[in-house]
Amino acid sequence: MELILPQWGTSLPHIGALGTTRPCGISASPYDDGQGGGGLNLGIHVGDMPAHVEHNRAQIRRQLPAEPAWLTQVHGTTVVDAAQVSGAPEADASYTTQAGVVCAIMTADCLPVLFADTRGRVVAAAHAGWRGLAAGILDNTVAQMRAAGAETLHAWLGPAIGPQQFEVGTDVLQAFVSQDAAAEQAFKPIADKPGKYLADIYQLARMRLARLGVSKVTGGNACTVSDAQRFYSYRRDGVTGRMAALIWLR
Repeated sequence: MELILPQWGTSLPHIGALGTTRPCGISASPYDDGQGGGGLNLGIHVGDMPAHVEHNRAQIRRQLPAEPAWLTQVHGTTVVDAAQVSGAPEADASYTTQAGVVCAIMTADCLPVLFADTRGRVVAAAHAGWRGLAAGILDNTVAQMRAAGAETLHAWLGPAIGPQQFEVGTDVLQAFVSQDAAAEQAFKPIADKPGKYLADIYQLARMRLARLGVSKVTGGNACTVSDAQRFYSYRRDGVTGRMAALIWLR
């Protein structure tokens, strides 16, 4: 099984974290690994066989201290306490101050952001698609973490749609520029497509995090659309699986 282990740029011994990839599960097409083998789809909501998803989740569970606090993600700005999660509530981020509680979010092009407090007091996971990012999901996550005692924060940007693939319209541009004129630098006009741009969601996230006082940011160097062997991509395939980014306190 290929897992992605976030690199924080410093030693955070009290933090456990990982990201999943597409191969090494049992899901069949279109949730497979794209190479004739089973896929590690973790999304129960995408049309895959529930038994396959449960098997895949059980594989990941062996790497974790507890069952993840799964969410029903709605591209919103709600942040919940993972220790209080029951079922799969509608939310797009969770945090915890309790050791062994696993925050989790699922993606297939949207940006997963994992947060860790340097002193090992609080961790969080946020689902930052462009709508949630523009609306303030990272802002709300950071606010909840600080209210729970976090001081210096580290953020890791997991695999998302890359800046050469994320074609958007003026609505997305305006959603960001209306809040921060400097955000325009994250959009490159497409020469032969008036009103269309290539957006860099990693740059947009870094800019938002900087405004929030989070300067220790790593990751943000993958493209889910371009790397079909490793990642699911909704933009590329339409019907597809989901990967997870997970974090917990040891």
